[in-house]
Amino acid sequence: MNVSNVNPAETAKFDRLAARWWDTNGESRPLHDLNPVRLNYIAERVALKGARVLDVGCGGGILSEALAAAGANVTGIDLAPRVLDVARLHLHELRRIVDYREISVENLAVETPGAFDAITCMELLEHVPDPGSTICACATLLKPCGRLFMSTLNRTPAAFALAIAGAEYALNLLPRGTHHYAQFIRPSELATALRGAGLELEDLSGLAYNPLTRRARIAQSTQVNYLACAYKP
Repeated sequence: MNVSNVNPAETAKFDRLAARWWDTNGESRPLHDLNPVRLNYIAERVALKGARVLDVGCGGGILSEALAAAGANVTGIDLAPRVLDVARLHLHELRRIVDYREISVENLAVETPGAFDAITCMELLEHVPDPGSTICACATLLKPCGRLFMSTLNRTPAAFALAIAGAEYALNLLPRGTHHYAQFIRPSELATALRGAGLELEDLSGLAYNPLTRRARIAQSTQVNYLACAYKP
């Protein structure tokens, strides 16, 4: 198992955003806008109250805190130390409980296999060198009958136009260089990786987002952003 599945340039990139992570009008604005839809997608498929949930690539804790507020016992992991510092500080201000750790998902899988009822891995797979390694580690960490939730970007011309040309260059919603088109993942590729890890794909849904109105919703089309739910038999 690859225990060093991280690109230092990617970690440094997100560390530079740390101080503005909770600015709802800053570079993390899309994450704030998408978060309620993602949380609802998870809550429809997992009883969160009392569940043990792992948030892989938790960043500054936007989803981790929302999961905790819904009653889950949350562990958030990331490899960007400054971002984790921001997550801990914001958590302290709200007096919620999340266990934030600076550890790779592969190393955590060695440490505590079969420990979680649900795992979230949002907007991370397109930033790691080996997405399959991340998925296999998540499968190891899940309890039997547990669920893995992912969001990522499809490798299509539409995704390039909206997520890179539009969001990074035309509208300046994200710092330039946030995404690399070659690292986007087609749903068929994700399904193959899930099967290889012993997981079953339960649902694949599009995630539509209008940056001008700041509205997000579940959609049929998976041409740009999409959410996936996988089940561990």
